[in-house]
Amino acid sequence: MTLPHSLVAELDERVDKYFAGWRGNDLADRVFYTASALGDFGLIWVVLALLRMLRGRPNDDRAAVRAIVATGVESVVVNAGMKSIFQRGRPVGLIEHPYPFRQPLTSSFPSGHATAAFCAATLLADGDNLGPAYFAIAAVVAVSRVHVQIHHASDVVGGAVIGVALGGIGRAISPLPTPSLKRRSGR
Repeated sequence: MTLPHSLVAELDERVDKYFAGWRGNDLADRVFYTASALGDFGLIWVVLALLRMLRGRPNDDRAAVRAIVATGVESVVVNAGMKSIFQRGRPVGLIEHPYPFRQPLTSSFPSGHATAAFCAATLLADGDNLGPAYFAIAAVVAVSRVHVQIHHASDVVGGAVIGVALGGIGRAISPLPTPSLKRRSGR
């Protein structure tokens, strides 16, 4: 079942109007343009995976490698596959970008930043008490794409849903081992 086009367009319009009030605010622009740039090519997720690896706890290496590999696979699936199917135009906003900005040439749907963010967050959060932080960062990266006016809100929502699903598939294909409990000897 698909949503009627008018409901999607209304969502996109309302969210864009909300963000229009934040565009030009120096703090909001700095946060969202930085988040958007760090999301380019999954950079932030590689860095966070490497930081998890450096923590050296059980499963951290495996979780980090799994997240890096999965976001690479996600990128191919989304950018070479899904975007070529949907061919959605990007928002038509002629805004002056206050910070350096990479202009993508692919379809708007789904947001690759959102799919990568939520795929990586789903995988990095697995077995980690920092899970909520990964998802908070994913949300900022995803929402940044609406703020910088390169994606519609529905592209970001769709990307987040797809990212969580791909992360779930990654967890199912390559589950982290359950830490074994050492039995006490001398009973």
